[in-house]
Amino acid sequence: MTQQPDIYSALRDHSLSDHFRHSGEVLAEEAVVLGSIIRHILMRGECINNKNIILSLVQRLEVTEDIVQADVIRNTLEIVVGHTMDDI
Repeated sequence: MTQQPDIYSALRDHSLSDHFRHSGEVLAEEAVVLGSIIRHILMRGECINNKNIILSLVQRLEVTEDIVQADVIRNTLEIVVGHTMDDI
């Protein structure tokens, strides 16, 4: 897998981290996007939670002009939203 396992330890949502941890190469591109988002959030000194991940993914999606990359970001966003509880 092309991404570093340390990003999973930064996730509070164990369901989300397990989903990516056990996906293998199927979600390799999405895992890279998620890792990049998590590192970006950490660099800003913010808390790693689904809300901040979702906001960062939406922001990245808004500025991405590459159609293929936009699909990967969108898929990552769908996965994160799917693992987010309604009351968060």
